[in-house]
Amino acid sequence: MPNMSPSVQTWSGWLPEGLDLQQAGAIPTTGLTALQGVDGALDLKQGMSVIVHGASGAVGTLAVQFAKLRGARVFATASGEDGVALVRQLGADAAVDGRRQDILAAAREFAPNGVDAVLALAGGDGLERCLDALRPGGRSAYPDWVDNPQPQERPNIEIGSYDAVPAPREYEELGRAITAAKLQAPIAATYSLAEAAKAHERIAAGHVLGKVVLRIR
Repeated sequence: MPNMSPSVQTWSGWLPEGLDLQQAGAIPTTGLTALQGVDGALDLKQGMSVIVHGASGAVGTLAVQFAKLRGARVFATASGEDGVALVRQLGADAAVDGRRQDILAAAREFAPNGVDAVLALAGGDGLERCLDALRPGGRSAYPDWVDNPQPQERPNIEIGSYDAVPAPREYEELGRAITAAKLQAPIAATYSLAEAAKAHERIAAGHVLGKVVLRIR
């Protein structure tokens, strides 16, 4: 067998240290979306401030950890008190319940001069409040699948969408980031393949903290 780096081994049948098979299986798609939002779309660097909006979901839980890996200060909006507790556990510097608390007031307390970036993993009024907290010249990015309505354009703010790119080089980078971050992949629920319909119902019901996964065997 050729001498492969841990990142290549990760996606060639080997597991990153600290992850079991279920967690590793839950990461690839959501992990690429999270990492490419943090690195590619927002280019987060040491000391920058970012709002991860929708941080307690499948992509958001990973994005919080990758943003911290890059040295950013993370303000997270989550779903419910349990969601707030989860994202704090994953490293968020500050967190609020996006449905019940004043996002803008809390974000301005977190970054009085405005945050540098917003990673938008949910839409609606909550996202607009996050964008209100951006500094002039700040930027926001969202995956194309984020629910409508899409964020409104604003002067002096860069807003753009992106698609996660699944390719060998990107998976290698993801593998390195997983290892460096000692990534945790929260699993909200597990179903057998025969229970796939129930898994969809669980997702449709909302308030999913982390990822819903299907077990083949």
